[in-house]
Amino acid sequence: MSSLLSLLHDVGSIAHIVFIISVVAALGLAMGSLKYRGIGLGIAGVLFAGLIVGHFVGKNQLSRELDLREQIKSAPVGSDQAAAASEHLTELEKAIEGRKHIFEFAREFGLILFVYAIGMQVGPGFVASLRKQGLPLNIMAGSIVILGAVITVGIIKLTNVGAPVAVGLFSGGTTNTPSLAAAQQALKSVGASEDVRKLPSLGYAVAYPFGIIGIIVAMLGVRFAFRVDPQKESEAIAAMKKTTETPVARLNIRITNPNLKGVPLRRVPGLRDNGVVISRILKKDEIHLAQPDTVLDLGDVVLAVGSPERLEELRLVLGENSDADLREMPTNITSRRVIVTRSGALGKTVEQLEMRQRFGVSVTRITRSEVDIPAGGVRIIFGDNLLIVGEPEGIAAAARELGDSTKQLNHPQVIPVFVGIALGVLLGTLSFTIPGMSAPVKLGLAGGPLVVAIILSRLGHFGPLVWYMPLSANFILREVGIVLFLASVGLMSGDKFLATLQGPGLTWMALAAIITLVPLLAVGFIARAVYKLNYLSICGLLAGSMTDPPALAFAGAITGSEAPSVSYATVYPLVMLLRVLSAQAIVLLFLNG
Repeated sequence: MSSLLSLLHDVGSIAHIVFIISVVAALGLAMGSLKYRGIGLGIAGVLFAGLIVGHFVGKNQLSRELDLREQIKSAPVGSDQAAAASEHLTELEKAIEGRKHIFEFAREFGLILFVYAIGMQVGPGFVASLRKQGLPLNIMAGSIVILGAVITVGIIKLTNVGAPVAVGLFSGGTTNTPSLAAAQQALKSVGASEDVRKLPSLGYAVAYPFGIIGIIVAMLGVRFAFRVDPQKESEAIAAMKKTTETPVARLNIRITNPNLKGVPLRRVPGLRDNGVVISRILKKDEIHLAQPDTVLDLGDVVLAVGSPERLEELRLVLGENSDADLREMPTNITSRRVIVTRSGALGKTVEQLEMRQRFGVSVTRITRSEVDIPAGGVRIIFGDNLLIVGEPEGIAAAARELGDSTKQLNHPQVIPVFVGIALGVLLGTLSFTIPGMSAPVKLGLAGGPLVVAIILSRLGHFGPLVWYMPLSANFILREVGIVLFLASVGLMSGDKFLATLQGPGLTWMALAAIITLVPLLAVGFIARAVYKLNYLSICGLLAGSMTDPPALAFAGAITGSEAPSVSYATVYPLVMLLRVLSAQAIVLLFLNG
């Protein structure tokens, strides 16, 4: 017990700070895991635990300061007692200042880890999410972000709530932690005092509970206003999916076109450009591996792999469907899954790898993110799973060329992580001039690493550096980062949280409710009434626009479908970036210069 008391009173020691942060993290994660009807604080529990512990730590710290000042005041002037108390007071003030700097480092470093991991996670799908059917969803999700930012600006102009508090309400009312971090970074960049930089976290903490509830209220509001039947909506999604899916298929085709007699496979019209791969060919009851120089003859049967539409186009050129199944016939040709883990293969197409010429094997399909895609014309990225057809010796040689190392696949690429973080921090320090701003804008530690991670994860590799992060590694990096950030923010703001609740807290809650509900209900009603969007997609859109996993879980529960997660993932990357930039823009618009 004496050791514990000594640890708690030794304010400036590393052991004290690590102990406090660890207690806050464990307590906060435990609080966040508590749920009522599927709804809980989640990771925000760490912030509230930090505020609670920070309140008592600050209270104890203030008590010690007052006690020492009383000792100095009551002791005779110039006495040893007064000198000792004054020395202890100086040491305590230095220790408190040192602890503040360490909390600041933990906060900023945690923020960097968190946003970098998010960028690595969403980066590969960022561009794809803006294309085709994802574009309308992203426009609506972006509208929710922009409308919330406009309302926040209106609150600043029409009320006595300052920009630091309002941007905290914007972040908490939309349950978006990175935007809180971005706001604090922006405040730091304009030279705001430590007390001012605490205000966003106080606003965030006050607004956050209704931020979670508000998303659910908006989902239920759309449902009851339009009398939606989630079961029928789910069936409509399933029917649409069946008509739009283009899975990879196989087709056995008999050569009956007389114009192809004696023609090598490489000269078959359209075969090179339509993404179909011919892996095997049956000639006179013997199966051979299909090669570019394989000469076709009438009656030959080929096994083709590709999308159903492309296979049908090829059948019209070659001949007719065959009842023979070349995969079931006895042969020394086999198939094997091979994982790409060698940097030399990255960025190349299957054709550029020249597997047929070098090893006598064919790559018939690629599995990426659990989705099968035709192999033709696709550029290889780290972690792709290639289905290779050929003789065992050739497949083994091809596997050695591609890497095929499960250990390397699951091992985090540490050097690229730090290279990416360094580049992100560098980008965050660069200034950009935006019309209307009185001074240049910086992406900061919240925006810089996020943007760089998105770019690098899209790039995939540069020379020997591979920007690939296993899901488990990404998760632990992201969680450790956000826990460090929220614990530090809570501990640094806890001494003023209770006073805030007793003062303007209720007013702040009401303003946060406006920031939360108005954009969600407006866009949700427009999406249903004007664009006739499926209710399941609307739920995912609303949850994604708030980057709120608990809301997504609630959407899945009330709809009984995984469909909301599709629209959630579609809008998440753009919304995350917009929220970070919006929070910075609000701060800089009112406080810069």
